[in-house]
Amino acid sequence: MLGTTVLVIDGPIARADVSGLCERVRVLLEGGDADVVVCDVAALVNPDAGTVDALARLALTARRFGRQVRLRHDSGELRELLALAGLADVLPGCAGSPVGPRGQPEQREQPGGVEERVEPDDPAG
Repeated sequence: MLGTTVLVIDGPIARADVSGLCERVRVLLEGGDADVVVCDVAALVNPDAGTVDALARLALTARRFGRQVRLRHDSGELRELLALAGLADVLPGCAGSPVGPRGQPEQREQPGGVEERVEPDDPAG
């Protein structure tokens, strides 16, 4: 492991800002020895599809250098949008994130008080 560099995203990401952010990631990776870019996304309070697109482009930029992007201080809403877009594994959270990296659904435990049972007269559907 080479190291980590941090990119703070200090507010909503406008479409016009995406190329500049990707350029910042490129410069950070070309000029440093980091193998992971940690994006602090605490300021992204109302994420939307544009936010997800911008973060995906940052991840793509990092992958072109054989590196990875991780999110720090990512909200549950952002994690849900990333999962909906199929990007949860592409943009994982850091260990210190409130939601943190998640396991696969098959690895989660059943919520308390919920039991599965088979009704004898219920046809399998």
